Amino acid sequence: MTIKGVLFDFSGTLLRVEPVNEWLSAVLDACAIALPEAEFARCARELEEAGALPGGADPLRMPAHLAELWSVRDQSGDLHRRTYTGLSRMVELPDPRLYDLLYDRHMTPAAWRPYADTKAVLVALRERGIGIGVVSNIGWDLRPVFRAHGLDDFVDAYVLSFEHGVQKPDARLFRVACDALGQAPGEVLMVGDSRRADGGAAALGCGVHFVDHLPVAERPEGLRPVLALVGADAGHR
Repeated sequence: MTIKGVLFDFSGTLLRVEPVNEWLSAVLDACAIALPEAEFARCARELEEAGALPGGADPLRMPAHLAELWSVRDQSGDLHRRTYTGLSRMVELPDPRLYDLLYDRHMTPAAWRPYADTKAVLVALRERGIGIGVVSNIGWDLRPVFRAHGLDDFVDAYVLSFEHGVQKPDARLFRVACDALGQAPGEVLMVGDSRRADGGAAALGCGVHFVDHLPVAERPEGLRPVLALVGADAGHR
Protein backbone atom coordinates (compact mmCIF):
# COMPACT_ATOMS: atom_id res chain seq x y z
CA MET A 1 0.00 0.00 0.00
CA THR A 2 1.37 3.41 -1.01
CA ILE A 3 0.53 6.01 1.62
CA LYS A 4 -0.39 9.39 0.16
CA GLY A 5 -2.19 10.82 3.17
CA VAL A 6 -1.97 10.58 6.95
CA LEU A 7 -4.80 11.35 9.34
CA PHE A 8 -3.97 12.14 12.95
CA ASP A 9 -6.09 12.13 16.06
CA PHE A 10 -5.67 15.25 18.21
CA SER A 11 -5.72 14.57 21.95
CA GLY A 12 -3.17 12.02 23.10
CA THR A 13 -1.71 11.73 19.60
CA LEU A 14 -0.37 15.10 18.43
CA LEU A 15 -0.95 17.10 21.61
CA ARG A 16 -1.75 16.34 25.23
CA VAL A 17 -3.87 18.40 27.64
CA GLU A 18 -2.23 19.76 30.78
CA PRO A 19 -2.44 17.72 34.02
CA VAL A 20 -5.49 18.23 36.22
CA ASN A 21 -3.59 20.06 38.94
CA GLU A 22 -2.24 22.62 36.44
CA TRP A 23 -5.68 22.97 34.85
CA LEU A 24 -7.30 23.68 38.20
CA SER A 25 -4.48 25.95 39.38
CA ALA A 26 -4.69 28.13 36.25
CA VAL A 27 -8.40 28.74 36.75
CA LEU A 28 -8.09 29.39 40.47
CA ASP A 29 -5.30 31.88 39.82
CA ALA A 30 -7.41 33.67 37.20
CA CYS A 31 -10.20 34.00 39.76
CA ALA A 32 -7.82 34.99 42.56
CA ILE A 33 -9.01 32.05 44.64
CA ALA A 34 -6.49 30.56 47.05
CA LEU A 35 -7.14 27.13 48.53
CA PRO A 36 -5.37 25.40 51.39
CA GLU A 37 -3.05 22.68 50.11
CA ALA A 38 -5.22 19.84 51.35
CA GLU A 39 -8.35 21.34 49.80
CA PHE A 40 -6.62 21.90 46.47
CA ALA A 41 -5.40 18.30 46.50
CA ARG A 42 -8.94 17.06 47.17
CA CYS A 43 -10.47 19.09 44.36
CA ALA A 44 -7.80 18.00 41.87
CA ARG A 45 -8.09 14.34 42.84
CA GLU A 46 -11.89 14.30 42.65
CA LEU A 47 -11.96 16.17 39.33
CA GLU A 48 -9.59 13.60 37.86
CA GLU A 49 -11.61 10.69 39.23
CA ALA A 50 -14.76 12.29 37.80
CA GLY A 51 -13.17 12.50 34.34
CA ALA A 52 -14.01 16.19 34.24
CA LEU A 53 -11.00 17.27 32.15
CA PRO A 54 -11.62 16.67 28.43
CA GLY A 55 -8.58 14.90 27.02
CA GLY A 56 -7.69 13.59 30.46
CA ALA A 57 -8.67 10.40 32.21
CA ASP A 58 -12.10 8.86 31.68
CA PRO A 59 -14.48 8.85 34.68
CA LEU A 60 -13.83 6.14 37.25
CA ARG A 61 -17.58 5.89 37.77
CA MET A 62 -20.09 7.17 35.25
CA PRO A 63 -23.06 8.91 36.88
CA ALA A 64 -26.27 7.34 35.60
CA HIS A 65 -27.75 10.70 34.59
CA LEU A 66 -24.75 11.43 32.34
CA ALA A 67 -24.27 8.01 30.73
CA GLU A 68 -26.36 8.77 27.63
CA LEU A 69 -24.72 12.18 27.18
CA TRP A 70 -21.27 10.61 27.48
CA SER A 71 -21.94 8.28 24.55
CA VAL A 72 -22.74 11.15 22.17
CA ARG A 73 -20.76 13.97 23.79
CA ASP A 74 -18.64 14.71 20.72
CA GLN A 75 -21.52 15.19 18.29
CA SER A 76 -22.07 18.86 19.16
CA GLY A 77 -20.57 21.69 21.15
CA ASP A 78 -23.57 21.82 23.47
CA LEU A 79 -23.44 18.09 24.23
CA HIS A 80 -19.71 18.29 24.92
CA ARG A 81 -20.03 21.21 27.35
CA ARG A 82 -23.02 19.69 29.13
CA THR A 83 -21.23 16.39 29.57
CA TYR A 84 -18.00 17.75 31.02
CA THR A 85 -19.51 20.48 33.17
CA GLY A 86 -21.91 17.81 34.42
CA LEU A 87 -18.97 15.65 35.43
CA SER A 88 -17.18 18.53 37.13
CA ARG A 89 -20.35 19.39 39.06
CA MET A 90 -20.03 16.01 40.77
CA VAL A 91 -17.15 17.63 42.67
CA GLU A 92 -17.70 20.27 45.36
CA LEU A 93 -15.72 23.37 44.32
CA PRO A 94 -15.38 26.64 46.27
CA ASP A 95 -17.06 28.86 43.67
CA PRO A 96 -19.91 27.95 41.28
CA ARG A 97 -18.22 29.92 38.48
CA LEU A 98 -15.44 27.37 38.36
CA TYR A 99 -17.41 24.68 36.55
CA ASP A 100 -17.79 26.69 33.36
CA LEU A 101 -14.40 28.37 33.72
CA LEU A 102 -12.66 25.01 33.95
CA TYR A 103 -14.39 23.90 30.77
CA ASP A 104 -13.40 27.16 29.04
CA ARG A 105 -9.78 26.75 30.13
CA HIS A 106 -9.36 23.40 28.40
CA MET A 107 -10.19 25.01 25.04
CA THR A 108 -7.30 27.49 25.25
CA PRO A 109 -3.94 26.90 23.50
CA ALA A 110 -2.19 27.27 26.87
CA ALA A 111 -3.88 24.10 28.10
CA TRP A 112 -2.30 21.95 25.36
CA ARG A 113 1.27 20.81 24.72
CA PRO A 114 2.51 19.20 21.51
CA TYR A 115 4.49 16.01 21.87
CA ALA A 116 8.20 16.59 21.36
CA ASP A 117 8.26 15.04 17.88
CA THR A 118 4.92 16.36 16.61
CA LYS A 119 6.22 19.26 14.55
CA ALA A 120 9.22 17.34 13.19
CA VAL A 121 7.01 14.51 11.96
CA LEU A 122 4.50 16.87 10.36
CA VAL A 123 7.34 18.76 8.66
CA ALA A 124 8.86 15.52 7.34
CA LEU A 125 5.53 14.36 5.93
CA ARG A 126 4.89 17.72 4.28
CA GLU A 127 8.36 17.72 2.71
CA ARG A 128 7.55 14.39 1.09
CA GLY A 129 4.23 15.54 -0.32
CA ILE A 130 2.05 13.56 2.08
CA GLY A 131 -1.39 15.05 2.73
CA ILE A 132 -2.12 15.63 6.41
CA GLY A 133 -5.48 15.70 8.16
CA VAL A 134 -6.66 15.91 11.76
CA VAL A 135 -9.70 13.82 12.67
CA SER A 136 -10.93 14.44 16.19
CA ASN A 137 -13.83 13.56 18.43
CA ILE A 138 -14.26 16.98 19.98
CA GLY A 139 -16.85 19.57 20.87
CA TRP A 140 -14.98 22.77 19.96
CA ASP A 141 -12.77 24.28 17.27
CA LEU A 142 -9.18 23.18 17.85
CA ARG A 143 -7.73 25.18 14.93
CA PRO A 144 -6.61 28.06 17.20
CA VAL A 145 -4.61 25.55 19.26
CA PHE A 146 -2.74 24.42 16.15
CA ARG A 147 -2.13 27.99 15.07
CA ALA A 148 -0.81 29.01 18.48
CA HIS A 149 1.63 26.11 18.54
CA GLY A 150 2.89 26.69 14.99
CA LEU A 151 1.31 23.51 13.58
CA ASP A 152 -1.53 24.82 11.43
CA ASP A 153 0.59 25.33 8.31
CA PHE A 154 1.19 21.58 8.11
CA VAL A 155 -2.47 20.53 8.24
CA ASP A 156 -4.43 20.30 5.00
CA ALA A 157 -7.81 19.41 6.52
CA TYR A 158 -9.56 19.35 9.88
CA VAL A 159 -12.47 16.96 10.32
CA LEU A 160 -14.05 17.57 13.71
CA SER A 161 -16.92 15.48 15.02
CA PHE A 162 -18.98 18.39 16.34
CA GLU A 163 -18.96 20.04 12.90
CA HIS A 164 -20.38 16.92 11.25
CA GLY A 165 -22.62 15.47 13.98
CA VAL A 166 -20.75 12.17 13.66
CA GLN A 167 -18.06 10.79 15.92
CA LYS A 168 -15.40 8.12 15.59
CA PRO A 169 -15.47 5.14 15.12
CA ASP A 170 -18.21 5.91 12.57
CA ALA A 171 -16.61 5.36 9.17
CA ARG A 172 -18.43 8.37 7.75
CA LEU A 173 -16.08 10.74 9.59
CA PHE A 174 -13.03 9.03 8.11
CA ARG A 175 -14.64 9.13 4.67
CA VAL A 176 -15.03 12.90 4.94
CA ALA A 177 -11.36 13.16 5.91
CA CYS A 178 -10.14 10.99 3.04
CA ASP A 179 -12.23 12.99 0.59
CA ALA A 180 -10.82 16.23 2.03
CA LEU A 181 -7.31 14.99 1.24
CA GLY A 182 -8.41 13.77 -2.18
CA GLN A 183 -7.18 10.25 -1.45
CA ALA A 184 -8.76 6.81 -1.53
CA PRO A 185 -8.99 5.17 1.92
CA GLY A 186 -6.50 2.52 0.88
CA GLU A 187 -3.91 5.25 0.39
CA VAL A 188 -4.45 6.79 3.83
CA LEU A 189 -2.99 5.95 7.24
CA MET A 190 -4.91 6.82 10.42
CA VAL A 191 -2.76 7.49 13.49
CA GLY A 192 -4.40 7.62 16.91
CA ASP A 193 -4.35 6.48 20.52
CA SER A 194 -7.76 4.78 20.74
CA ARG A 195 -8.19 1.32 19.31
CA ARG A 196 -11.96 1.68 19.46
CA ALA A 197 -12.37 5.21 18.06
CA ASP A 198 -9.41 5.51 15.70
CA GLY A 199 -9.54 1.85 14.76
CA GLY A 200 -12.83 2.59 13.01
CA ALA A 201 -10.81 3.80 10.02
CA ALA A 202 -9.91 0.19 9.23
CA ALA A 203 -13.54 -0.53 8.29
CA LEU A 204 -13.15 2.00 5.48
CA GLY A 205 -9.94 0.42 4.25
CA CYS A 206 -7.43 2.80 5.81
CA GLY A 207 -4.24 1.60 7.42
CA VAL A 208 -4.18 2.20 11.17
CA HIS A 209 -1.29 2.86 13.54
CA PHE A 210 -1.65 3.36 17.29
CA VAL A 211 0.41 5.45 19.70
CA ASP A 212 0.35 5.45 23.49
CA HIS A 213 -1.66 8.16 25.23
CA LEU A 214 1.10 9.20 27.62
CA PRO A 215 2.17 12.47 29.24
CA VAL A 216 4.32 14.60 26.94
CA ALA A 217 7.50 14.01 28.92
CA GLU A 218 7.03 10.23 28.74
CA ARG A 219 6.62 9.98 24.96
CA PRO A 220 9.40 11.92 23.23
CA GLU A 221 9.40 9.96 19.94
CA GLY A 222 6.10 8.12 19.78
CA LEU A 223 5.23 9.51 16.35
CA ARG A 224 8.54 8.69 14.64
CA PRO A 225 7.39 5.22 13.46
CA VAL A 226 4.84 6.96 11.23
CA LEU A 227 7.68 8.14 9.00
CA ALA A 228 8.83 4.59 8.43
CA LEU A 229 5.29 3.45 7.66
CA VAL A 230 5.01 5.98 4.86
CA GLY A 231 8.53 5.27 3.65
CA ALA A 232 9.72 8.69 4.77
CA ASP A 233 12.12 7.85 7.54
CA ALA A 234 15.40 8.25 5.65
CA GLY A 235 17.68 10.52 7.63
CA HIS A 236 15.33 10.64 10.60
CA ARG A 237 16.36 7.51 12.51
